[in-house]
Amino acid sequence: MGKLNVKDKDIVVPGEELADGMDILPAAGTYRDGDKIIASQVGVVSTNGRLIKLIPLGGRYIPKAGDTVIGKVVNMSFSSWFINVGYAYDGVLSLKDASSEYIDRGADLTRFYNFGDYMTCKITQVTRAMNIDLTMKGPGLRKLTGGKIIKITPSKVPRVIGKQGSMINLIKDKTGCRISIGQNGLVWIQGDDPAMEKLATEAVKEIEKKSHIPGLTDKITKFLSKEAKTTTIPKETKEIKK
Repeated sequence: MGKLNVKDKDIVVPGEELADGMDILPAAGTYRDGDKIIASQVGVVSTNGRLIKLIPLGGRYIPKAGDTVIGKVVNMSFSSWFINVGYAYDGVLSLKDASSEYIDRGADLTRFYNFGDYMTCKITQVTRAMNIDLTMKGPGLRKLTGGKIIKITPSKVPRVIGKQGSMINLIKDKTGCRISIGQNGLVWIQGDDPAMEKLATEAVKEIEKKSHIPGLTDKITKFLSKEAKTTTIPKETKEIKK
């Protein structure tokens, strides 16, 4: 019977023995040495059934097909837009993947996406030459208008989203903000109330800072409830007599 030598959410360093036994399987950030599973990097332990992996505490974003990212238009040609997705190479959004409607070659591309525009898009392909192809066709993929963009460590994105979206939905429910998260570490937040937009921003940063702490959902729930009380302006209940 396999034995875990660490607990879920423990922070470990390279060379640390995480588990003994052949019935526990190594995943990302770990490797097998005989019947032992060893950490290959600094990270937070994450277990799922028989699998054990490490979530890195830091590191830059490495694009891969299927990722939903938030990018910024930094250049364009007569037939495509070049999108900064936080990597050494820009992504390319072609006319055919830019919109569900037909776009004529030679059309004014700024009518659709202009320099400096942010968008939620999806990576369809990353070639060996690091050409990154993007699409705007799919649920939730759109140009982002208004609101604010903040940056977090890409490896912390799953923690901010939570299991089945539980953490990000908690923030949305408590603040009433619209939030979009890219796997490249960019987060778009838009709220009708500036105070709630600020609170949502602080909550995301709080999760990033404390991502390794157990019971984080309860802590964020208390944080949001406490801070929301201080940012809510009480309504006047008395009429002013003339």
